Amino acid sequence: MLRRVDLHTHSNASDGTDTPSELIDKAHAAGLAAVAITDHDTLSGLPEAEREAQKYPDMEFVRGVEVSTGSDHGEMHILGLWVPRDAEPLEKALAEMRAKRGERNARIVEKLCRLGCPLSMDDVMKEAGGESVGRPHIAMALITKGYVKSMKEAFDKYLGQTGSAYLPKDVMDPEKAVSIMSYIGCSVVIAHPLLRSYPPGWIDDFVRRLIPFGLCGLEAWHSEQTDNDTRFLLSLARHNHLCASGGSDYHGHNKPRISLGTGYGSLFVTEDAYLLLKKWRTEHRLPCYVSETGQLPTDAYTV
Repeated sequence: MLRRVDLHTHSNASDGTDTPSELIDKAHAAGLAAVAITDHDTLSGLPEAEREAQKYPDMEFVRGVEVSTGSDHGEMHILGLWVPRDAEPLEKALAEMRAKRGERNARIVEKLCRLGCPLSMDDVMKEAGGESVGRPHIAMALITKGYVKSMKEAFDKYLGQTGSAYLPKDVMDPEKAVSIMSYIGCSVVIAHPLLRSYPPGWIDDFVRRLIPFGLCGLEAWHSEQTDNDTRFLLSLARHNHLCASGGSDYHGHNKPRISLGTGYGSLFVTEDAYLLLKKWRTEHRLPCYVSETGQLPTDAYTV
């Protein structure tokens, strides 16, 4: 029987609610053939997830990350799959971005205080499970304090782009993100490329712009993308000789309607798609996994 994979999930190392271990356990219980944890702008949850995944030899674990980048039409997120343990260039770039985000968080909290919602950064940090702290954690603090009743209300009223406490965030240039992740050996994929509406031809140009920097794939299957979106992205990937990836974008209770592996219920990223990603890595002499000692096993390049 063909099994599902899920190559886009979030733990409480960023803005999910499951610990990395809990997420791995749930992925195995869901019968997934493979799962990637791709937290926003941090690798801090990967060691715990990797240790937990060793309990399940029938499910592969992929070390991942989702990097926030900018474009002419808003944020574009870039996934790095098969992040190596030695990822110093990426770690450094992410640390710089998180530092800037910390300054932004403090300014948002100051604005909320002026708007009649007394809050401290300590309140926000209590809601965060890791080093990647952002607006979802501020939203949770607002809920805990009783200022709003839901994440949606927090973003609609205060934290979204039209909210009264909104501030833009510093993000990485997409070329820089793709270059760094490609350089250290990641498979680099544009996340949910059609989550927003763009002018005709813009996404095609954006994809072609990143190919020379090491882009290797598009996230064709995603909980928020339609069947027509998937068909378009598969065609765009084929036309540009790119791979196709997919995942639910699971966040635990922060996105309660999205389930691991199935999204809103109909998502099905096949194991075959995953094997094609591994085949691409084999052809480019990149490892598909790393042994417990950190050395490549003899069959690391096989599919």
